[in-house]
Amino acid sequence: MLTQLAEIAEAAQDARVLILTGRGKVFSAGADLEEARAGLALSPVWERLSGAIAALPGLSIAALNGTIAGGAMGMALACDLRIASPSAKAFYPVMKLGFLPQPSDPPRMTALIGPARSKMILMAGQKIDAETALYWGLFDRLVPSGDVLAEARALAADALAASPDIAHGIKSLCR
Repeated sequence: MLTQLAEIAEAAQDARVLILTGRGKVFSAGADLEEARAGLALSPVWERLSGAIAALPGLSIAALNGTIAGGAMGMALACDLRIASPSAKAFYPVMKLGFLPQPSDPPRMTALIGPARSKMILMAGQKIDAETALYWGLFDRLVPSGDVLAEARALAADALAASPDIAHGIKSLCR
């Protein structure tokens, strides 16, 4: 699945908008622990995926319908916007599991929420609730209705209506 997501993100380089979402109460629980221990935790496909998302010239939105955990956090951190259901939680238990996070995740997380809060998640293994994630800047908006996909589509409307050159230019200026 990670390879498929990376291929989709790489193929979307001309897209004006990319929205990532999940189903049910969990956006993504990250890697299966047995697969992680068998080598998936160290696979370069995680970095390939988050790098492809971060490189998109169009708007990228993580519509977090629920909890996001582990390596899947890289997808959300690479997005321009992260909106979430009020029931969402965020955690990244790499230290507890004995793995390093993917290389781009700590700098992206630190840019959003600062070094101490990043260490709370990455080193102290803290699970962050949606309200705290919003307050810290890890999430950009909570969607009270829980319909994060509808909210993501609404946020994407202006980028979809604009000239690609203008939308891409604005994103480039914000980097």
